[in-house]
Amino acid sequence: MKATAAVLYQPHEPLRVEEIDLEMPHAHEVLVKVVGSGVCGSDTHVLDGDLPIFGFPVVPGHEVAGIVEEVGPEVNMVTPGDHVLVNLMPGCGYCLACCLGQAGGCTNLRPGRLLDGTTRMRRDGQDIFQMINVGGFADRIVVGERGCVKIRQDAPLEKACLISCGVATGWSAVFYGAKVTPGSSAVVVGCGGVGLNVVQCLRLALAQTVIAVDVNPAKLDAAMEFGASHVVDASSTDPVDAVRDITGAGVDFGFEVISTGKTIRQAFESTRPGGKVTVVGLASLGDELTIPASVGRTVTNGGWGEISAWRDFPLLVDLYLEGKLKVDELVTRTRPLAEVNEAFDDLRSGRVARTVLLPNG
Repeated sequence: MKATAAVLYQPHEPLRVEEIDLEMPHAHEVLVKVVGSGVCGSDTHVLDGDLPIFGFPVVPGHEVAGIVEEVGPEVNMVTPGDHVLVNLMPGCGYCLACCLGQAGGCTNLRPGRLLDGTTRMRRDGQDIFQMINVGGFADRIVVGERGCVKIRQDAPLEKACLISCGVATGWSAVFYGAKVTPGSSAVVVGCGGVGLNVVQCLRLALAQTVIAVDVNPAKLDAAMEFGASHVVDASSTDPVDAVRDITGAGVDFGFEVISTGKTIRQAFESTRPGGKVTVVGLASLGDELTIPASVGRTVTNGGWGEISAWRDFPLLVDLYLEGKLKVDELVTRTRPLAEVNEAFDDLRSGRVARTVLLPNG
């Protein structure tokens, strides 16, 4: 069948929105009509060539909600008509990592391809890879059935798509990675789409002091709306000194949601001895961090990887519809798929928390 997708042929080039060939689902695969696809900071790493592991040409996008249109043979997890969030790290389900609940470390998935090692997207006979086995900047995609999590049908998919990555990442970092305790203090370095979710999950975890750090005043205003108790403008103030002025010895929990060596070090130095530092953002390949050998703090990567999509996605949707999680407020604007390059311009300029692409109108 034919589909429309935003294809990246080489790093640093504009995405090309064009018609491609989409092969129908094989066994244990599902055809999904994409309703909403969030434009995430992680996608910029693909555009900039910092994550070449998916290969080129590639369709970026991984924060997707949609409706199941068709299923391949032997599919039993979803049926046509189901509303789903796409699970960006489904895992194979049977390797050691998957059996331990660590699908992010699945040894049988190949980046950019489905579980059988192939891709369903092509143009003029050339394979087109799918970012993180998703390739969500398209009007239709084929993913493995483990990549589809059924959710309640009253959730607006053009908003709920953000739960599948940005919201889930914040939830995982706070509750599973750091295991934040009530009454504690925390700093969040970087208040974009994911950082705001870390802030609001800290509020749900009953952290008493939540300090948001960014260089963009608009993002700091948003952080206050999402539950920060203090904000620090790192463009005019040393954030480490500011955090220590507020807390004394530093915070109990540090979160870094940009993933550069400089900002990870800021989160580290803002955290008290004995505290825990969680690196949430996706760093570029080759980036390195230098910290003192006498660490005195726990440093961990605590992003999306701790999520169990089948447990957490329906829960997060419920919390959203109950008014306990802000999701609508994350969507700064929507755009048609044809405006995908303008959406990245907005993201890089800091004008948006999230843009959601609406490939089917």
